[in-house]
Order: sequence, then structure tokens, then C-alpha cells
Amino acid sequence: MGIRDKFARLKKIIDAMRSVLVAYSGGVDSSFLLKAAKDILGNKVLAVIAKSPTYTKSELKEAVGFCKKYKIKYLIIETEELNNPQFAKNPKNRCFYCKDELFSKLKEIAKARNLKYILDGTNYDDRLDYRPGAAAKEKHGVRSPLKEAKLTKQDIRILSKEMGLSTWNKPSLACLASRFPYDTEIRKKDLRRINAAEEFLRSLGFAQVRVRHYDSLARIEVSKGDISKILSTASQKIVNKLKELGYNYITLDLEGYRAGSMNETIWKESI
Repeated sequence: MGIRDKFARLKKIIDAMRSVLVAYSGGVDSSFLLKAAKDILGNKVLAVIAKSPTYTKSELKEAVGFCKKYKIKYLIIETEELNNPQFAKNPKNRCFYCKDELFSKLKEIAKARNLKYILDGTNYDDRLDYRPGAAAKEKHGVRSPLKEAKLTKQDIRILSKEMGLSTWNKPSLACLASRFPYDTEIRKKDLRRINAAEEFLRSLGFAQVRVRHYDSLARIEVSKGDISKILSTASQKIVNKLKELGYNYITLDLEGYRAGSMNETIWKESI
């Protein structure tokens, strides 16, 4: 199925829904989905943006800015996943507890506003990664139109660019909790440290960044093309800053950035 056929299928899926609530993170996928829904359903679309210590303030600001630019109704809610010990302990199914709380709140909002469906930005490629949050989607009846239309991340970037969306080439996002090895407690002070480290790396011009957190050790992932740049021009600046933030050891992952690298051991265990 070609990209045009997939896009036509997406439009048909959304049109049949009549009214929707979109769980909006500000990333490439949910931005494309939200704009497509707005174009098709007009004012029968509500974007809900979750405010949480596991997401950065800059992402919240960008998400709000997107909604304002395209005159999309939006609502900011606060989520409290860190208050749930089952989430904070960071088990392998951590994402289930986060999404379960989020989708529970979204169901209440959708019901109160008479919106027929709740949508998220899961795309067709996401089926290849370990996604425990999918069980929460099934529990609460959340739909993933991008996945249903078989739109891949690359498809979405191409279509986003054609639509003039600034998010078309935005780096991949994930909540800050994904920086911790499983079964390592997630604490607010560590989330703040990770966020500060990643913001510093971005300020140096590295767009795709992850700082994986191992207590006193930081494992930095950047795009493969940026590895030589770090080594040749920025390594001492990064070391100084991250030590200032409390890391004693700073390492650079020579495999480069890859989505879901913390899940690699899970995949190996399942083979």
C-alpha cells in the first residue's frame, strides 16, 4: 500500500469517528494526527496535553504553541504517575501504569465533553518495539488511527512536511522515565538531572539526544553522525556540565542513538 493510499485510509478512519479527543504529546506522530483530525473534523477535536515531571517544560510549551497556531482546542491536565509505587519502582511494564492513569482521565474528559473516541499517536512501526502501554489502550478502548492506516514514521514525516508542519523533522521523543534501566527507582531529582543534561546537549547543537541514567554514570546517545563532533569539539564541555549535575562517570554510546535501547535486553530475553 502506497503512502497516498495510507493517508486516504487515515482520513476515512478519522471522518467516521465524528468527534475525537487526541492524547497530544507534541511529537511528530501526535502532531500529524492532531492536525489531520482538525482538518477533517474541525471543532470536534480536543487535544489533551499531560503535564508531568516525566516530560520537559520545553515540550509542553511547544505542544501548546502548536495548538494555538492551528486554532485547535486544547486542555492541559496534570498526571501523577510518580505517586504510584508500581510506576516509580520502574518494572518492565512501567508504561502500563502511566498510560492506565492517563487514559482513565481522558475517558472522563471525553465522556464529559461528549467526544466519541480517544486517539493516540502510535504508528505502524511501533508494533516492532516493546510497548506495555498497549495493554492500557486496549483496557480503555483507545484508538491508534496511524497504526490502523499502516502509516510508518517515515510516511508521517513525509506527509507532515507536505502539510507544512514544523514537526516533520523533529527528533524522536520519549518520556524521561525511559532513561532509567528497568527496576531502578524513578525519582523527581533524577528526572530533573536528566532533563538538564539533555537540554545542555541540545544547546550545543545535538538534536537527537538521550542521556541514559545509571545513578552516578551517564550513557550518552546521539545520532551516529554526531559522535565524532562530540569527541572532537565538545567532550570536555559535556564532562564538566554533567559532573556539575552530579554524574561521576560520563560515557558515549558508540552505537549511537536508537529508539528503545533500554528494551534491547527484553528482546534478547524473548528470543
